[in-house]
Order: sequence, then C-alpha cells, then structure tokens
Amino acid sequence: MGKVMVITSGKGGVGKTTTTANLGTGLAALGQKVCLVDTDIGLRNLDVVLGLENRIVYDLLDVLEGRCELRKALIRDKQYGERLVLIPAAQTREKDEVDPDQMLELVEQLKEEYDFVILDSPAGIEHGFKNAISGADMAILITTPEVSAVRDADRVVGLLESAGLHDPQVIINRLRPDMVRKGDMMDISDVDDILRIPILGVVPDDEHIIVSTNRGEPVVNDKKSKAGQAYRNIARRLLGEEIPFMDLQERNLMGWFRKVLS
Repeated sequence: MGKVMVITSGKGGVGKTTTTANLGTGLAALGQKVCLVDTDIGLRNLDVVLGLENRIVYDLLDVLEGRCELRKALIRDKQYGERLVLIPAAQTREKDEVDPDQMLELVEQLKEEYDFVILDSPAGIEHGFKNAISGADMAILITTPEVSAVRDADRVVGLLESAGLHDPQVIINRLRPDMVRKGDMMDISDVDDILRIPILGVVPDDEHIIVSTNRGEPVVNDKKSKAGQAYRNIARRLLGEEIPFMDLQERNLMGWFRKVLS
C-alpha cells in the first residue's frame, strides 16, 4: 500500500502547487510510482505547472461522479509516463460538490497502485481543505518565512492534528539568505520556534522556478537550480535517506542546521 500525502498551507500563494509538482517529479525520478491529485476545484493549476494542460479530457469530478473510469482520467507525464500521473481538478465547479467520503474512497483505490499519492490542497481551512486531508497518511505544510504565512501555518498544524494527522512536517519556501542576514526576513530558527514541527526541507528563492513554471517543466529536473536541488533532496528524505541541508551561505542558518542534525 502506498503513502497518501497532502500538501497544504494556511495562506495562499506560498508554493503548494509548485511543491506538489516538484516532489512528485522528484520521486518519479527516483523510481517511485506517483499519482498527483489536484483537489483545488474551480482553480486548477497543477496541470499547467506540469505542462499537461492540453491533455485533459476528464477531471476529478468526472471520476467521483461516475462519468468515467479512474484509469481514463489519469494523465501520464511527458517524461516519466505511467510512473507519474495526474488527476486534474474540475475548473468550472464548486469545492462543495465533493465530500470527504468520496475523496477517501478515491485515495484508497489509488494507494493500491501507487507508491505515493500526493494531494494538492486548496488554500485556507474550509471545505476544500477538509476534502484534501481525508484519507491522508501524512501532511506536509508549506510556508514562506513571513509572519502572516507562518501564523496561518501554525493554525493549520492544530487542525491537522485534530484530524488525526499528528506528525506534520514543514517545507520553508522562498528563503532569501541576503534578507535574513539583514534582518528583513524570518530565519529558520524563527519559523521553528513558532511551528515546533520537523523541517523537511528549505527551498531558496530562485528565478529558475518562474522560468520552469512558465514552461511547464518542474525545476527539480534543472541541475543548475538551487531550488531544484532542494526539491531533489526533499524527495530523497521522503524515501528515508539522511540528506544534509544545503549550504545557503548563512552562518546563522548553517549553525541551526548543524544543531538539528547533530
């Protein structure tokens, strides 16, 4: 049986969809069978980040409402084929047209076939969030090092634990070491002090992500990108490897990393 992982946050715009696409691609590159599910009904974007928007025939609601078989809705990745597939969200429907029981039934089917089922959650803590976390075995919280994003993430930690997901992990996204050094951005220890959950990885701010997103090519495949390297490291950690954090050339950050890894 595979693992069902939900990628979530409190605040919108922190990089959930980008993270979902890159972790899924990174895991597929490591030989895992991965199914990505876009649960953001009405605002689908995961297909665009993966460069699969022109292949969509059926969507998540078509499957849940019985208009097509599950296998017909699976869109194979251009590079990894059946090892990485996507179920896109419906673009013209509402989030309350799906209920948690339907999602639970779907993920139970998927985890019999795939090593990882990764659910891209909508922003916020309303109905779409409840759908996305149903059936999940683990949760990865995405935040940027901003006070509002971390505060919202802290709220989500409590909701995840009340839903039975007791060991969430966090990825800190878009870190800028130069701003941390000047005191204009929260550092890793600040985020850690607030959330008090394990840090799975830190992704530096990187212009390669914008370029890769516009091209529909996940940055995890870009060997020149620091963000791509960060996502590759996170994928390996998800498989149980002990991978040190990247050297972000910040003494205070590296001191914190050494403390965590010691």
